[in-house]
Amino acid sequence: MAVLMHPLATEKSVGLIERSNVITYMVDYRATKPEIKKEFERIFGVKVARIRTLTTPTNGKKAFIKLAEGYSAGDVALKLKIA
Repeated sequence: MAVLMHPLATEKSVGLIERSNVITYMVDYRATKPEIKKEFERIFGVKVARIRTLTTPTNGKKAFIKLAEGYSAGDVALKLKIA
């Protein structure tokens, strides 16, 4: 199962990157918070402080991934070519 599917690049998600140090990702519907955290940390080499998830009306799942102090969501966004 691929846990991380793709990042979101909406106006709101870009604002979260700048204001709150949060990256928004669409994830597999069956993925748990520990699985999302482990996969994100492994791929991007950053520490995650907190993850909030949201189930969409179309049975998708969004993960709001807040990075720990000392890590920049802007740097991750540049790797993803969002910002």
